[in-house]
Amino acid sequence: MQITAGMVKELRERTGAGMMECKKALGETDGDMDAAIELMRKSGQAKADKKAGRVAAEGIVVTLVSDDAKQGVILEVNCETDFVGKDSNFQDFSQAVAALILDKQPTSVDDLMATVMNGDETVEVARQNLVSKIGENIQVRRFERMQSANGILGKYMHGARIGVMVEIEGADDGLCKDVAMHIAASKPVCVDESGVAPALIQQEKDIFVAQAEASGKPEAIIEKMVEGRLRKFLGEITLLGQPYVKDPDKTVAKLLSETSSTAVSFHRYEVGEGIEKKVENFAEEVMAQVGQTA
Repeated sequence: MQITAGMVKELRERTGAGMMECKKALGETDGDMDAAIELMRKSGQAKADKKAGRVAAEGIVVTLVSDDAKQGVILEVNCETDFVGKDSNFQDFSQAVAALILDKQPTSVDDLMATVMNGDETVEVARQNLVSKIGENIQVRRFERMQSANGILGKYMHGARIGVMVEIEGADDGLCKDVAMHIAASKPVCVDESGVAPALIQQEKDIFVAQAEASGKPEAIIEKMVEGRLRKFLGEITLLGQPYVKDPDKTVAKLLSETSSTAVSFHRYEVGEGIEKKVENFAEEVMAQVGQTA
């Protein structure tokens, strides 16, 4: 059976493997897609090691809160393709890792990977086995554990790609979820001005001063212009200063004051943020391979 470029492309999308690897597997299975996938899965742990260097910028975020809302976990697990991010095996692994973090309370990713799960294997061994089964590089990238002594934890998931966990004192579950939803949408940097790095404030102030001086206005006016722009900047990046997404006429600070609640801390994860993604052109890759074999 003739192995077409379309068949190779489909197998790549379903397995995340290289073009030549997919072409070889299809050739050995006479073009049977499912048989080719099975053959590649049977290739074993040696294959998993080869995938370790590939960029894993897709995946899911998992949030988990204890029944008493006093402890929580936010976790990001990465894979190479959106297809695998939706795979039940990948999602089950990620959920199990989040539950393990909540139970065992590891202090770092390295500590987590050495923690035993499923009774007889570490998280790292389970990850390697999943890499062999699915055929993609999979990485447990990061997690945060949160505990609240005087408040409660709330969470919000936007699909499986954006997750938020927030700690609020004096709030109920509904308010916590609403604030977490706001954080997911508005991307604040920190709770209030006290959490903004002084270097960032100075950097923005210097920019505003330069812009104001270019206007040629008197120094006293320039000072007021800079103060106003700096207040606006801090309002845009701090949770309490932002207009509340469900009611832009009031800030989040006003929302919380109405119930005498206090936002303590939060974490917002978005899949792949900060990871440099490699953009591949399948047609160019095919032509490059043709050139090598010509």
